Amino acid sequence: MACSTELYMTTDKRELAEEQPLPETLRRMSLLMRVICFLALGRPDLNDHWKSLHSEQAFKTVRSRLCSILASTITAASVLLTISGVFISTGSPVPSFDYTSPAPHCLLFLSLMLAMIAMLISGSSIILWVHTDRHWTQEQLKPGGYFVLSYLLSIVTPIFFVAWSLNCFMFAMLIAGFYSQSTICCVITALWLVTYVVNVGTILIDFLWKYAKSLNSC
Repeated sequence: MACSTELYMTTDKRELAEEQPLPETLRRMSLLMRVICFLALGRPDLNDHWKSLHSEQAFKTVRSRLCSILASTITAASVLLTISGVFISTGSPVPSFDYTSPAPHCLLFLSLMLAMIAMLISGSSIILWVHTDRHWTQEQLKPGGYFVLSYLLSIVTPIFFVAWSLNCFMFAMLIAGFYSQSTICCVITALWLVTYVVNVGTILIDFLWKYAKSLNSC
């Protein structure tokens, strides 16, 4: 028990000794970089993330959380890929709702492609995170600039592709719905559009509020 306590204290002291202040190259961030950082890590700066790189347990927690986000992204992309594939490969069972016309069909195909790209990037990012360690991550971030941007984009890019894939699918269905000859179909599509706009607006307002709050707490 004494040996275990001594080992824990030694490890803790070693981690404290290794702790370094945030490099100057990581302090100066543009507005765009701050937004990307907030989307990737939940903070508009790298202070908390840099601190986590000096503790093995904290780094494991961050790595586990990011891998979980990427795994969820793969799941969402898989669902979109399947649905888009079904819509592309089959004709409309209802004549009044024709999604095989050029515009919806093109958007559905684009949705499928974006979902595939999201799956590939998410899978690659998960493999990278599983095999990385905190010391390598520190060395990658220290130069700043492009290295930080590529580091953050490896987390954010798959989510962007899934979002664009979902939007392409939504617009394909909206176009098919509004061009329908059925009044009921047009009314349902209009309600769907209102719901979509309200939800997107709510998400954006929540994002801006959290971003402003995090800036004030910096």
